[in-house]
Formats: sequence, structure tokens, C-alpha cells
Amino acid sequence: MTGAALQVGVGLSGSITRFLAGLGLPDTVAGLLGQILAFVAVFAVIYLVGRNVLIPIINRMMISRELEAHARRPIRRLLVVIVAFVGITVAFGAAGFPDFLRSLATIAAAATLAIGFAMQDVLKNFVSGIFIYTDKPFRIGDWIQWDGNSGIVEDISFRVTRIKTFDNELLTVPNSQLTDGVIKNPVAKGQLRVQVPFGIGYDDDIETATDIILEEARNHEGILEDPEPTVRLTELGDSSVTLTSRVWIGDPSRSDFVRTRAEYVQTVKRRFDEEDINIPYPNRTLGGELTLSGLGEVESVGE
Repeated sequence: MTGAALQVGVGLSGSITRFLAGLGLPDTVAGLLGQILAFVAVFAVIYLVGRNVLIPIINRMMISRELEAHARRPIRRLLVVIVAFVGITVAFGAAGFPDFLRSLATIAAAATLAIGFAMQDVLKNFVSGIFIYTDKPFRIGDWIQWDGNSGIVEDISFRVTRIKTFDNELLTVPNSQLTDGVIKNPVAKGQLRVQVPFGIGYDDDIETATDIILEEARNHEGILEDPEPTVRLTELGDSSVTLTSRVWIGDPSRSDFVRTRAEYVQTVKRRFDEEDINIPYPNRTLGGELTLSGLGEVESVGE
């Protein structure tokens, strides 16, 4: 394939050279102009065909596979670079420089090896970015948690992912950190289960407290009826009995999660107060003896 392309290229350069020589130009000038025109013509044809035919076809394929816009942009840029490189390579062959192509291939191989050693972390993040695009553990706008951090994904590139924290800080996270560890994506599905513990006193009625917790869950518009809310006794603590409510919210986001949970807890607390159900705080009873010495000396000094 390469040999045939070079033969066609040399033939194109020679044809242009003979045409220019027939116009009366000196052989040296005609040869140089022939090589330049052959290079420009071949590069322009390959580049224009690639930009206007190949890349749009690949772009439609990415859209049909539901690849997101932020993932298509860097792929299109990479394709433009590849088309340009192929155009330059073939254009040099068309200009009659096969030895230059072999030298270029040798230099490129050596440069690739050197760059590979020098940019191991960059390449690692690049490969991780490809995995993020293909596996889709999260999307732009998702709320994710990892290694004790959390935030909203604002941008995904091949090297880094940019995440805005809930304190309005921008984190630039290398993609390898997101693919090597565990990522929690609470909003990946359409529903999110929220567990809310409520502590009541040992003297309070568990059945009444359970009814209040379920009733307030059913009355909250942000809590789903299906799956229905549930309450379970999960712990007999030192100073309280813990009832854990499990409720579901739809189309969750960080703001919806925090708001719904806060409103739910407030309404349950209000009902507990109305029904005289105590929410105890931890307390400790200390026992033992206290011995005082030297009281006789204090009395003698006082006298």
C-alpha cells in the first residue's frame, strides 16, 4: 500500500515537473515547484476529504452510540491530528521523499519511547480518561463521592476531571484517581434510598413513634410512596432506642437529598414534641468513693 502510494506520488511530482518544464522553466526550478505543488495538492485533498467526509461520518457514529458531547470534542480533535499526519506523510511521498518518511518513522518511534518514559503519569491519566468515557461511571452534572471528597462533575477531559465542591471550590482531579479507587454515584439511578435514624427514650412507646415516622414520610411530597417507607428498630443504645427510617426520593441530587432529609427530620421532631416523645441525649452516671485526707490539719490551723 505504501509502495504503491509512493509510486503514484513520484509519478504526480514528475508529471507536474514535466509540465512546468514544457512551459519553459529551468529543470531545477521545475523540479522544485513540481515537488512543492505535489505536496500541497495531495495534502489538501487528503485533509479536506478527512475533515468533510471521514470526521462527519465518525461523528454521526458517536452520536448514534449516545456518546456525550464533551466526549466527542476531544475525539474529533484527535481525528483532525491523525488526518493531518496522514496527509503530511502521503504528501511527502507524493513529493518524492521516501527516505524522509523512513527517517521520520525512526524519529517518531524513538520520540514515542522517550515520551512514554517521561510522561507515564500523563499517559496513565489519558488511558483512565478513555475508561471513563467508555464505562460511564458518572456524567457531567452528577454528584459523586470518592476518597472522602464529594462534588458535582463540571467537565471531563482525557487527562483530568473538574469537580465543584459544595463549598464552591473547583477540584481538578487526575482521572487515574477516579478509576483506581471506588466512586460512589448516588444519582446514577432514578431513585435514592435515604436512611434516617431517630432516637427515642426507653420509656416512650415504640409503636406510636413508628406511626409518626411513617405518617410524616407519607405526607412529605419529596418522598416516594413506592417503594413505601419503612421503619426498623436497629439499636438499643446506652440512653436511647434507635428507630431507622428508610425512605426513597426520586430524581435525586445533592440539594434535593439535603433539603428532603432536613424537612423530614424537622417534621418528625415537631410531632415527637407534640406527643411528648423524648429524644434523649447521651448521659453517663459516675459512681465511686471520694476520700479526703488532711482535714485534721486544716481544723488545727483554723483553731
